[in-house]
Amino acid sequence: MDLQDGGLGRAWEGAARHLRRAGLDFARGLADLVLPPLAHDSPEATAAAGLTPDAWSRIRFLEAPVCDGCGAAFEFDGGPFAETRCAACIAQPYVFARARAACVYDEASRSLILRFKHGDQQQFAALFARWISRAGAELVAEADAVVPVPLHPLRLLSRRFNQAAEIARPLARRAGLDYLPDALIRASHTASQGGKSRRGRRLNVKKAFAVTEAGRRRLKGRRILLIDDVLTTGATGEACTRALLDAGARAVDLAVIARVRNARELTM
Repeated sequence: MDLQDGGLGRAWEGAARHLRRAGLDFARGLADLVLPPLAHDSPEATAAAGLTPDAWSRIRFLEAPVCDGCGAAFEFDGGPFAETRCAACIAQPYVFARARAACVYDEASRSLILRFKHGDQQQFAALFARWISRAGAELVAEADAVVPVPLHPLRLLSRRFNQAAEIARPLARRAGLDYLPDALIRASHTASQGGKSRRGRRLNVKKAFAVTEAGRRRLKGRRILLIDDVLTTGATGEACTRALLDAGARAVDLAVIARVRNARELTM
């Protein structure tokens, strides 16, 4: 038999990989039935969602209809002829094209996010990636590549991991999208955004981000899904978006775990 260019061999290797993956998926499913996975917030056995029923019930997930521009929930469904954007986004659109958040940033979600972000509990990454994939399904479907908001090397050294990257990686893998962790860098070590007004946040990150040369080649003409943990005023998302657009990205959408309820009402 002629095995020109090793085509048949590669086909067999591909089939073998597929069977191995199927076997692993079956084994994981069987193991979950026998030994249910533990909740991230408790030693109790729980469903695959990763939270105990009590913790799950306290999370305020954002369901449609939401503003296409900032992801804020509308108070009611205005029907097929309603505006797709809130009044603030119509009057003063963000630089990023669209935004989605999985839930409201409040006491319930904040405790989980802070444990993930500052408590080194990286087991939350896959859970948050699933939340964002669901809330931002339209954005994921139309994206060409996924980019996490970067940390400055000094902050990365102290924290040991970039929370946005830990979410973006499994999200990109599940969606079959290019994952570009090094396309965007934090060029300056800025102060924390916490406690700053909307104007202060903008000034703090105005020129903080830059696109690498390698990133520029992979971004050009593509729609980018930018991943971060929390949307407050949108200053960080806008600063990243400007850098990505200047580097040739066709458009940038933003997806986060949570957003504050009144981002546009923070003190200017």
